[in-house]
Amino acid sequence: HLGVTINSLDVNNKEVITDDGKRYQFDKLLIATGSSPFIPPIKGARTSGILTPGIFTFRNLEDTMSMIQWAHGSRKALIIGGGLLGIEAASGLINQGLDVTIAHLVERLMEMQLDDTGADILKREITRRGIRVLLGYGAEEIIIDNGRVGGIRFSNGRVHEADMIVIATGIRPNVHLAKEAGFTVNNGIVVNDYLQTSHPDIYAVGECAEHRGKVYGIVAPLMEQAKVAAEVISGNCNISYKGSIIATRLKVAGIPLASMGNYQGDVGCEEITYCDQGSSVYKKLVISGGRMVGAILLGDIDGYNRYLGLIQNQGDISLQRKTLMSGQPQAMTSVASMPDDATICGCMGVSKGSIINAIEGYNLTSVKEISEKTKACTSCKGCKPLIEQLLQDVLGGEYVKQDKPREFCECIPMRWEDIRTSVIDHRLRSVSDILLTLGNGPGCQNCKPGLNYMLSELYLDDYEREVDTLLENDRHHANIQKDGTFSVVPRIYGGVTTSDQLRRIADVADKYNVPMLKITGGQRIDLLGISGEKLSSVWEDLGMPSGHAYTKAVRTSKTCIGNSFCRYGLQNSIGLGILMEQRYQGIPCPGKIKLGVSGCPRNCVETWTKDIGVIGIHTGWEIYVGGNGGVKPRVGELLEVVKTEDEVIDITDIFLQYYRENAQWMERTSHFTERVGIDHIREVILEDKLGIAGRLKKRIEEVAASYKDPWLERSGILPDC
Repeated sequence: HLGVTINSLDVNNKEVITDDGKRYQFDKLLIATGSSPFIPPIKGARTSGILTPGIFTFRNLEDTMSMIQWAHGSRKALIIGGGLLGIEAASGLINQGLDVTIAHLVERLMEMQLDDTGADILKREITRRGIRVLLGYGAEEIIIDNGRVGGIRFSNGRVHEADMIVIATGIRPNVHLAKEAGFTVNNGIVVNDYLQTSHPDIYAVGECAEHRGKVYGIVAPLMEQAKVAAEVISGNCNISYKGSIIATRLKVAGIPLASMGNYQGDVGCEEITYCDQGSSVYKKLVISGGRMVGAILLGDIDGYNRYLGLIQNQGDISLQRKTLMSGQPQAMTSVASMPDDATICGCMGVSKGSIINAIEGYNLTSVKEISEKTKACTSCKGCKPLIEQLLQDVLGGEYVKQDKPREFCECIPMRWEDIRTSVIDHRLRSVSDILLTLGNGPGCQNCKPGLNYMLSELYLDDYEREVDTLLENDRHHANIQKDGTFSVVPRIYGGVTTSDQLRRIADVADKYNVPMLKITGGQRIDLLGISGEKLSSVWEDLGMPSGHAYTKAVRTSKTCIGNSFCRYGLQNSIGLGILMEQRYQGIPCPGKIKLGVSGCPRNCVETWTKDIGVIGIHTGWEIYVGGNGGVKPRVGELLEVVKTEDEVIDITDIFLQYYRENAQWMERTSHFTERVGIDHIREVILEDKLGIAGRLKKRIEEVAASYKDPWLERSGILPDC
């Protein structure tokens, strides 16, 4: 009965009544109506009974898509609520480029999962990510400016500007049906240990139910309740629900966190704590009467399963006290030593015994099959190693661990290299043909740009271009900003410019009232705030090549002045840097490529953090690959030491083309180098063990020769710089 709404219950006749007046009889009824987001009584939050435009809840996929769409035209977002969902919303919106603030009524974040110390560490980590946190702030009124959200006024009188507000202040059980039918209702529908409501033939589970004064808002208790309700409804009254130990294991804004049991402790409880403020790691174990009753793990959640088992089983831990925090006793290192009722999957509340029964009862041989039957390992995946141990223990020599190959996309569930082989074999020359032949649908904006790159890498210009397969930046040949305008970065080879180029840039900035000129980290000049309809005119007036700052291609070659002027310079870094940038400019790649050339080991260009970095030494050049200065910095690895610039070009040619053909879409050289290994790269590039070095060099020369500048081609002019 999908799409049918139950409007009311006729308890006396044991019938449910739908919105179109139909009646359905029941012998037993289970209510699982869940919950809805709680909207505090904030003036201006609703208009004509619905949320004012610009105000959102964060509960489902529809909410998320609406938030993302609104964020494109917003600058400042304010999150009301500093619980899990509030922090996750803040993390997502700051990734969209917004200025984000969390306002929380309580004096500590995530007060349902953390104590004061843990909350302080979490606040500091969130602040490091650029999110402001206001504690003890209660929202009083939404300020409306010209029909749109303009800000918020707090109960302390302070006002905060915002053009987007997300309300994440918890849930309220959906109890309307039960209340109208006369059931006993407090915060939720009151149930007993058999999950029965005040009507013995009607049961309730999940976020709508209240058991022993508690309403549970996470998945694991719901699963435990559902199992008991199913048994009782089926006639087994020997099983009952005694309540759940609340255990959460998750990542908050990328920070691992686990909280379980009575982490606050009661009178007479002891605490064993470890706190490293410098690395933002905090662990707290709560002991009562020689038994563990609660724990908090922040920043490092090793030991989660062990601690949860000790809390659930309530065994005496007196003899384990010395090793509780420092390490796991030998007897606990194997899942085989755990009792059958030990929880393996805390997210879904699945025990060791349930998994073993599923393996034996359904002849399961993989983690995926266990997930499908038991729901274990379908959320955070942290229990996967334990499930693999169980498979090994139960199946013995029959179990062969199979790491599932990384599939490119659900739309085309194949490995990237297998897709490439099939495209060649079937002679496919359009993204549409690839999806029609190999996929299971029309494709999505995640896979289409990758497939378009694959075609460009295979066929250069000899394939069918489709506009909807390009990322938005590539459609405009410019980098779109959060206000809908664009960033234009002309190419300045090696960071070396002329007075004529600078005059052109200044003239364009004046002519088009460019709001900001910014010198970039790649030694170029960025013209920011240009509207889309002016892009072609700006390109034409500049008369300079595209810097490709918007796309996945070779972007820039950063140089120092080398031996041209610097007294420490050993080699001509400017000359080599310009030569490399002119040779490789704009070549499409799986991920963006940044080059760097330093004239001496002082490394003023931070060459070690470039995708391809070259450093001048007394006897020639060192070549490094796989560096990255992004979110996860990585120092590049030394590929080879050579004597001449020609050797640098030869090795760079082969490495770049090998990367283009073998890296996954969106895989930067840092991840590619880690995945395949620098030793393997040396074998391919330097020793030519695969016999392909010559072909790779010839191919990159063809790619470079086919290069067409997108700005100058569309403007109908040729570069004169």
